[in-house]
Amino acid sequence: MAAVQDVLHLGLESIANIAILLFEYIGVGVLIVAGVQGIINYLRRDPLTRLKLAKGMAMGLEFKLGSEILRTVIVRELSEIVIVGAIILLRAALTFLIHWEIKNEEAEVEAALERKE
Repeated sequence: MAAVQDVLHLGLESIANIAILLFEYIGVGVLIVAGVQGIINYLRRDPLTRLKLAKGMAMGLEFKLGSEILRTVIVRELSEIVIVGAIILLRAALTFLIHWEIKNEEAEVEAALERKE
């Protein structure tokens, strides 16, 4: 019975590690694409540059946050849990602030559109 549990645990750990790496790579990719698009939009003087960049950053952080949540599955020591918890809190706070910025930016864009009409 212990051998079966060990195999299942090893399988779960392997799947979690692969998923963590996948989410990390996707998050980094999204952040890079959003940053490059932000630079291009800035050079084109697109008035929605900040909004588009903030949405890209928020999406990238969501993937990174997902990887940290998955990381809680495989931690073994209390010190690791504290570190992962702190990272989750930091990323959640960043995500909250970016979503707040998106909401404010969308309100400004809507107000500007209403003034033009």
